[in-house]
Amino acid sequence: MTDTILPKGIGEGCGEKPYFKKIENADLKQSAVSGRNCQFQGCNPFAQTGRSKLQNQRAGVNQQIIKQMRMRAGAENLLKATNNNKVREMVGLELSYVNSNLQLLMEELEALNSSVDVYQSTQEMSNIPLIPLGLKETKEVDFSVAFKDFILEHYSEDGNDYEDEIADLMDLRQACRTPTRSEAGMELLAKYYNTLPLMESRFFTPNRQSGLFFTWYDSFTGVPLCQQNLSLEKASVLFNMAALFTQIGTRSNRQTLTGLDQAVTSFQKAAGVLNHLRDTFTHIPSYDLSPAMLAMLSSMMLAQAQECLFERSVLPGIRNHFLSLLRMAQEAAKVSDIYDQVHQSMVQTPIKDNVPLFWSSMCQVKTNHYRSLAHYFLATALLDHQLGPNDDEDQQEKTLSQVYDSLPEGRSPLDLLKKREERRLIGKAHLRRAVMSHEEALRVHGLCRHLKKLDVLEEILQASLERSKDKFSANDNKDEFTDYMEAPDIISKTEHSSHPELPSNTKVKVKDFFQRLGPLSFFNAKQRWTAPRSLRLVPKDGELGFTLKGEPPVQVVSLNPSCAAAVNGLKEGDYIVAVGDSDCKGMSVSQVIGLLKDVGEEGVDLRVVSLMDGNASMHTKSATYCGLPKTYSMICLAYDQEDKSAKGGKVTKKPSFLSWGLKNRLKSASTLSLPSAEYSSTLPWNKTCTTFPGSSPFNDSSLY
Repeated sequence: MTDTILPKGIGEGCGEKPYFKKIENADLKQSAVSGRNCQFQGCNPFAQTGRSKLQNQRAGVNQQIIKQMRMRAGAENLLKATNNNKVREMVGLELSYVNSNLQLLMEELEALNSSVDVYQSTQEMSNIPLIPLGLKETKEVDFSVAFKDFILEHYSEDGNDYEDEIADLMDLRQACRTPTRSEAGMELLAKYYNTLPLMESRFFTPNRQSGLFFTWYDSFTGVPLCQQNLSLEKASVLFNMAALFTQIGTRSNRQTLTGLDQAVTSFQKAAGVLNHLRDTFTHIPSYDLSPAMLAMLSSMMLAQAQECLFERSVLPGIRNHFLSLLRMAQEAAKVSDIYDQVHQSMVQTPIKDNVPLFWSSMCQVKTNHYRSLAHYFLATALLDHQLGPNDDEDQQEKTLSQVYDSLPEGRSPLDLLKKREERRLIGKAHLRRAVMSHEEALRVHGLCRHLKKLDVLEEILQASLERSKDKFSANDNKDEFTDYMEAPDIISKTEHSSHPELPSNTKVKVKDFFQRLGPLSFFNAKQRWTAPRSLRLVPKDGELGFTLKGEPPVQVVSLNPSCAAAVNGLKEGDYIVAVGDSDCKGMSVSQVIGLLKDVGEEGVDLRVVSLMDGNASMHTKSATYCGLPKTYSMICLAYDQEDKSAKGGKVTKKPSFLSWGLKNRLKSASTLSLPSAEYSSTLPWNKTCTTFPGSSPFNDSSLY
């Protein structure tokens, strides 16, 4: 809460060493991985901040998890293959040891997800911490071999001529692994995200495996997921965009109106991206990308946005006025109700198995805290204000009737306004509920070891409790022996409700790295072309013997069969890709005609291609080989295939986190329709990606 709610504020003991080092005009450093200079703004892989250190720890835990999973898979396979009792006993002991290590690693990953203090603003000293999302980790991908082979085979060009373009694409992906927590970092992720459909159209086809493996780690369990299509890549980049929005919102200075506005906008945009991700990619076999998890995360971001809206309303101060206090009571009740809904979704299966206990405990604490604030504000309005002769009785009665769903039997809003004793009794009842809710919040706070590390949270809860107790003592009559009445519930209401907002930078125009291959609407992975043919064009009496039409590339029409070009091999419908040394795949008809006008009697060499039959079979041999077998991509979702076939295709109950060795099946992933490049207007984005090669049930013999 803010100082307006806590008049004394929070002590100065929270102002420790800042976690973030602000880097301005930093010199570009040499990358140790690629040997190329970092050319993208919004990326700083060398920043030694608390957030970057935390992300490095997450990457290390992910590597340890996959190591233990390999050991587990090997032990399980050995257990199935041997009948020797002594060996089985040793393997069983090894399995129990591996399971223990996995459980410890999962707890360590949960602790990293619970480390919210490094994401908070360094200027804040009296606000309840907010929960950000950590970035998903990924492994490096080398596009060079696969893309060069595809360019040579499909486009009939030398792949080595595109080394710079491939290197730029790899640098862009590498930069997206360490985005800065700023608008520049968000633009970097958006740039790569909008580049993916261009890359997909150029190099990915349903009839052929790319030979590339995109590996991403689950942000909650650390379990790796690997796929050959771009659905996982797109979904993971979207998730990281949402996570970066949450980190920007968490870092905002909530002691200023500008900072609160930025926090509200960031959390609403994060919720919008998560909703978009949930609606678009519905079959990604990863816990953090499942529809139920994404819905919960979106609700939590909207709850935090609503909390910031409440803080914005109290930042200038709360008027000590009857109607103003009633309004703030309903605003606080609204925040409490939203957090209660989020907490209820967190304790549902399967979310509760993967969400950190810190998150659910924090939501429970905030539910009780804001509920107690609502009762405190309403009690203050009833105890400190009496109906005066100059007050609008009808307006106060109407407002008070909208606060309560129902009053104790025999009482009405008008009675509370006119009868001083009734106001005092109801006010004390609200104070009792405020004290009880604060005590419950402190109890939950004490049960979670990660929450206990947040000293500012405990100070806020303790100060709010003491304030409610002092208010109750000031209005308590020790000689009173009447029965305590139960305070009625407060109807939640808000004037400014949070809502999901899809950021505009998710749909931007980007440059096609491989525009030299030709216009994307023609030269893409779906269109099959013949190898370029060279022929000699010698004009006769200044006549070419054919005409040209179409957008780039231009097409040969109205070909005279007796002209020199036809005799040399030119065919009706051919596309001209080069005139002499000039590449004309991107030239218009007028530009190509301008080149042909300058041809003398000696002639010029033309290079032409023809569009092959779309129904012709394309071989499915991969241009590269990767040693990762299929089981590696299907660790996250485990299904019992025998039970599934026996029960008519029904999926069995989801196993626990440690049940990683079961058989799995990959669900086909949908793709996202994204904006076109600035070099083309109509592109076939809505393309369904193929599933992992050989989508039959995977064996569980090994992880690699």
